[in-house]
Amino acid sequence: MSLPTIHEIETLLREVAAAELLPRFNRVGHDVKADGSLLTEADLAVDRALHEVLTTRWPEIGFLSEEMPKHQQEGLLAETGRSLWVLDPVDGTSNFVAGIPYFAISIALVQDGRPVLGVTLDPVRDECFSAARGQGAFLNGEPLCCRAPAIDLAHAVALVDFKRLAPALKTRLMEAAPFGSQRNFGSCALEWCWIAAGRGHVYLHGGMKLWDIAPGSLILGEAGGLSSTLNGEAVFVPRMETRSVIMAPAQALFDAWSGWLRQA
Repeated sequence: MSLPTIHEIETLLREVAAAELLPRFNRVGHDVKADGSLLTEADLAVDRALHEVLTTRWPEIGFLSEEMPKHQQEGLLAETGRSLWVLDPVDGTSNFVAGIPYFAISIALVQDGRPVLGVTLDPVRDECFSAARGQGAFLNGEPLCCRAPAIDLAHAVALVDFKRLAPALKTRLMEAAPFGSQRNFGSCALEWCWIAAGRGHVYLHGGMKLWDIAPGSLILGEAGGLSSTLNGEAVFVPRMETRSVIMAPAQALFDAWSGWLRQA
């Protein structure tokens, strides 16, 4: 099988964002899905456009999207040995609906149970983060490498999504946070990339899904960053279960942050 290139996927995402996503920003209503998350016509339009192109150009690769019924997603994951696109057509839909310009199209190619290509496009900033396994990570085609910040955990900016954490951990973080200040921007896909780009020092999320993890975990890893679950396991698994995520761009910060979380 001839694999797609990063450039081909970046170009495709930019074309679809320009045609289907950005023209709908601040101009569409929304529905509420069964899990309480939001769904807009933009999600569906991006999903349809990418499905059509990807399955036409690479028919041998399966297509799994956040917007598919769960039984179809599980069926695709059960087809062992088959390569698979994993797509989130609009990550950060709540931001998109609220008019907050922080959302992304994010996609990964999974082979043999691991991501081998990942692309996350921020169409508002025209920033495209990408990686191919063993070939490094990139931002708009330029190498993206994590750098150890000249800062310790006590002064770090932490990106923390509180709503999916256990109550006891939430309380401990609010009452005795080990970091300097906290942010949460509302797009898992972009937050992986921002940590890789040095926009924040440590990260915590209580429950990401497959499409939240696949592209970003590859991009951060290829940039030299570190990630794990709260239990110290590898974050990506080719299953539908939600996974907690800890990450940092450098070993010392990762060790300090994950050590504090284990004790908490």
